[in-house]
Amino acid sequence: MRLFVGLDVSLAKTAICVISEYGEIIKEAEAATDPEVLASWLGGLDGGIAVVGLEAGPMSQWLHRGLAELGLDAVLMQTRQVKGALKAMPIKTDRRDAEGIARLLHLGWFRPVHCKSVSAQETRAVLGARKAIQQNMIDLEMSLRGLLRNFGLKVGAISRGRFETRIRELAEGNLMLETATEPMLRARATMRQALAALEKQVRQLAQHDPVCLRLMTMPGIGAVVALTFRAAIDDPARFRSSKRVGPWAGLTR
Repeated sequence: MRLFVGLDVSLAKTAICVISEYGEIIKEAEAATDPEVLASWLGGLDGGIAVVGLEAGPMSQWLHRGLAELGLDAVLMQTRQVKGALKAMPIKTDRRDAEGIARLLHLGWFRPVHCKSVSAQETRAVLGARKAIQQNMIDLEMSLRGLLRNFGLKVGAISRGRFETRIRELAEGNLMLETATEPMLRARATMRQALAALEKQVRQLAQHDPVCLRLMTMPGIGAVVALTFRAAIDDPARFRSSKRVGPWAGLTR
């Protein structure tokens, strides 16, 4: 008997629903969100597993890769499509979501999505860290501007290199303002150092990748854009034609 397994993944636990090829619920359970634990549980089922499905999400790619390495036929399902189908369910719980995913697998009403390679996910992690630090540094600068503006002190248009000096000039002589701005300036200085180190790493990653080097020969394409595109595409063979890349990225008219 062929079995269809739906997994509703959360941080600590994963809800499991197994249905037969006739649409009957064979078993329902909950297990730790770990590929080996899930594979061990699934190994105790009577019948052949046709496919294991899980909605694409933050932990799903790690689980998908782990299950595939353990010999299970796992598939990542498009998030928007799964959520649209599960909205029709009157009661929404992890258990019911797992059942809904299993039924979508059984009926074939799902669209598989590509599971990013480890190298692509690592590159995205570095780029994500860079963006997070950069955004936090900008937020800190805006907070400093707003803090001083309340006292009629305007920072004005200033280069990033002279920003700290300008803040100190404006706060000088006011003990309370100096007390308020000093720790924020120290935090900003630390962020600048971390951002500079990450940007250096990003440039090195791009310089050692032949695809990124080719992309950077185009005007306006730097290391960050090249690496972002490289990590997003990951495996060009998954596109039947280069014309499909634009719509996939949302570049439609």
